[in-house]
Amino acid sequence: METNRQIFIQGCRHGLPIGLGYFAVAFSLGIAARDYGFSAAQGFIASLLTYASAGQYMGFALYATNTTLAELVLLMFIINARYILMGFALNQRMPEGTPLSTRLLVGSCITDEIFGITIARPGIPTPYYTFGALITAVPLWALGTALGISMGNILPARIVSALSVALFGMFIAVIIPPSKKDKAVGAAVLISFAASYAAVRAPWISSLSQGNRTIILTVVISSVFALLFPRKTEAVSEGGAPDAD
Repeated sequence: METNRQIFIQGCRHGLPIGLGYFAVAFSLGIAARDYGFSAAQGFIASLLTYASAGQYMGFALYATNTTLAELVLLMFIINARYILMGFALNQRMPEGTPLSTRLLVGSCITDEIFGITIARPGIPTPYYTFGALITAVPLWALGTALGISMGNILPARIVSALSVALFGMFIAVIIPPSKKDKAVGAAVLISFAASYAAVRAPWISSLSQGNRTIILTVVISSVFALLFPRKTEAVSEGGAPDAD
């Protein structure tokens, strides 16, 4: 039987490839953060405490447009709401008797990738594996952000432009696969693009801040599609009966 120390070390090893991927994307994020006026230290701390990928980029952009703190917090909550569901799913599988404080800490460690490797690991998920992956991956995300801010002016313009593409690639990687699998998701993405463009020019809504416009569009579009195309809450097995969990 594996000890907690062995599980923690395994999490560190599995988190390293994730961290290297984070580093490349975070470097591009740092370049954008520099354009928004953030210092390397500010970027490092923000990435070390947030590690929210697309949500963090949106947060930098909104902060630079003088968005209010309430708008920023609400929008980040909406963008990252999926992590709440991931936290519920992961904590339901934690060993019985796991303290509430540990469960809350695990919930704060979740990213898409860390959740993926934790939930895919054979056996009952253990907090030590998640903690190990986080300790390896997140510092590389924060370091990449800081270096992107500090080295953006040193690197040749072509390299900076090439690295910046990675950030857009991250957004594409988020929206394209589910859009191809589900026509409703694809329609929602296209409508979001069109609505965002129209909102900048519409008489009343264009006078609102960018943060408020984004919040309104996110809530309205997601609510409409949730009502028109509800998801089934029970997964059906091959035999036709709902899964137990």
